[in-house]
Amino acid sequence: MGSLFAELARQASANARREVDTYLREIPELGFLDADAPAMAEALEYAVWFRRRTVELAPDNGILTDDDLGYIASMGEARAAAGMSVTSRQRVLRVHTELMLREINEATEAQRGESLDELMRIMAWFAPQGERGIGAYRQGFVTVLQRRLPYVEQVALLARALLTQDPAAGELARVAGLPLAGHYAVTVIRVPDRPAGDRDLENEIEALAKTHEVPVTWYPARGGRGGELIALIPATDDDTARDGTARDGTARDVTAQRHASTGAASDAGQSGAGQEDLPEPLDRSTGLVQDFAGALGRPCAAGTATAPLSGLADALDRARRISRAAPLRRSSARLRPHTMADVFVELAVADVPLADDWLRTVARRLEPGPDLLHTLDTYYRHDMNRGATAAALNVHPRTLDYRLRRARELTGLDPNSTHGVRALSSAVTRSLSGAWR
Repeated sequence: MGSLFAELARQASANARREVDTYLREIPELGFLDADAPAMAEALEYAVWFRRRTVELAPDNGILTDDDLGYIASMGEARAAAGMSVTSRQRVLRVHTELMLREINEATEAQRGESLDELMRIMAWFAPQGERGIGAYRQGFVTVLQRRLPYVEQVALLARALLTQDPAAGELARVAGLPLAGHYAVTVIRVPDRPAGDRDLENEIEALAKTHEVPVTWYPARGGRGGELIALIPATDDDTARDGTARDGTARDVTAQRHASTGAASDAGQSGAGQEDLPEPLDRSTGLVQDFAGALGRPCAAGTATAPLSGLADALDRARRISRAAPLRRSSARLRPHTMADVFVELAVADVPLADDWLRTVARRLEPGPDLLHTLDTYYRHDMNRGATAAALNVHPRTLDYRLRRARELTGLDPNSTHGVRALSSAVTRSLSGAWR
């Protein structure tokens, strides 16, 4: 054995102790080792073993055996069984790799650079065998997660990893049995604060995750019983363009699709054409939104935005803002997530207090009624089709005509004019979104 390897062997115990001390200092979840003597002894024994095994194998470029990899995997299993998070697991692997490289550098300096050949040999060994060791550790960790975590927690961890670009996303996808896509439609379902008597949503979210088999997670609101359900629907690059956020001209296509699918049917669930024309991610998001809204039993609002893996955080921000601008609606066969193309006016208005205050004044003028906000909402969602609107409202067409005249009298805006459509549709959407409550 050369002098570099001899130096590493001499320092194995001290370096192992330093590694465990670093874990205790930098990774709070491993703080239990201080109070658990057997676990501390096991951690030190493993750290010493790995260093001595490195010194045994590296000189002749030997490979880690199946027994070696099994031992490494068992440590990953032990950490997962102790409840260590995936984030802390990543930090453990990072700290271990950094310290091993540091130890090699220190041993090289102790030999005053006279062990160049040995240095090249150990570095040539370290990369491939280190990768195999990390893979075994991760596999052991994943194996326990699959046994230990309920499915709903598995997909929640995956959703959060994808949204934060966590390198563990690939492993978490394997835990949940879900293939990773190159693009996702991030869908946010906004749930306003619910009464104290309403049941919790854990069972509904678990059923949703199992039915749709997509990453999904719940973000509770602070100080209330509302929150956001966030789902990631696999998509493609074309879908990223089609959602109206990536390429010029696509917003018109999305609007046309939504009009086709909603123009002939109301939120009461009437049948109509056009549903088959939806892009697949929007169609899958629609099914998920409808299922969740049905289980919720209360009005909610959904927004969706599509992006590649590297842009999911921005897509979440867009989808969240869209959901907050979208009107709250109850479950129906025609409930759909909104896209940027649906509420871009309302999003812009929300950032201009002068315009928003004016729209709020318009909405207040409609309050004397009868039921003018709902009437205008239904009228515009049916593309101002008089017969379809009257049928959806279950009123006579003449009653609808009276209500439209009444809206014009109260606001000075003709619901059928270009000016009236722009102002009144925005006022209605802002009001139904709950933004002014």
